[in-house]
Amino acid sequence: MKQFSNKVNFIKHFLEVNELFQADERITPFHISLYLSLFLEWNHANFKNPISISRSEMMRISKIGSSNTYTKILKELHELKYIEYYPSFNRYTGSKVLLFTFDNSSDNGSDKASDNGSDKASEMQVRPYLNYNKLNKTKQTNKTIDMNTKNKKNNVLLFEEEISPKKVLHSFPKSLIEVKILFMEKKFPSTEAEKFYNYFESNGWLVGGRSKMKNWKAAANNWMLNSKKFNPVEKENHYQTNEDKQFDIPL
Repeated sequence: MKQFSNKVNFIKHFLEVNELFQADERITPFHISLYLSLFLEWNHANFKNPISISRSEMMRISKIGSSNTYTKILKELHELKYIEYYPSFNRYTGSKVLLFTFDNSSDNGSDKASDNGSDKASEMQVRPYLNYNKLNKTKQTNKTIDMNTKNKKNNVLLFEEEISPKKVLHSFPKSLIEVKILFMEKKFPSTEAEKFYNYFESNGWLVGGRSKMKNWKAAANNWMLNSKKFNPVEKENHYQTNEDKQFDIPL
């Protein structure tokens, strides 16, 4: 049950929101860590709404190392109705967060002075970072580089899709036995099948050492054609002396 109140039972609220987190499959450890950090700040402000937060301080307490992740999780907690997040566009003033009371035993009254943001007691002044302009400029430059790189990759992918709309499928034999069967059908010895299989198995079935093989049966047929060229059948030598010839038999 969501409420706006500065009368919060710490334990009951904690148990109630913990049950909500357990039942909500959208919640990740990042959500839990950041919410607990915000809840502690709310406790330090005597549960007055809204509270002013510092990004660096919240990241330190919640152990979130990425500012992008921090902002993303903060917005998601807002969208999931666990908090209300009001980002600040002034680097000297922290963003504001309004936390709901999930304690069912609390009063239903609301802190009107806190709801309209007039409570200055909980507002935190953020100490400006000395190299803020330099840091912001570096982030913008990196963001531009990332966008350019992403656009180049997208253009390359679109160009490849236009050239080859069909997905290229690679073909490999399941085992040496399958290769031997093909070679036997072509009346080639199994040793030639073993040579073919061992050669391409050792180089990851790459054609020319660079591209993946698309059709292993076609490659095997080429192998057999080439084997005929480079391994011609030896002709019988009619002039070779037969060592077993018997010379005592009359002509």
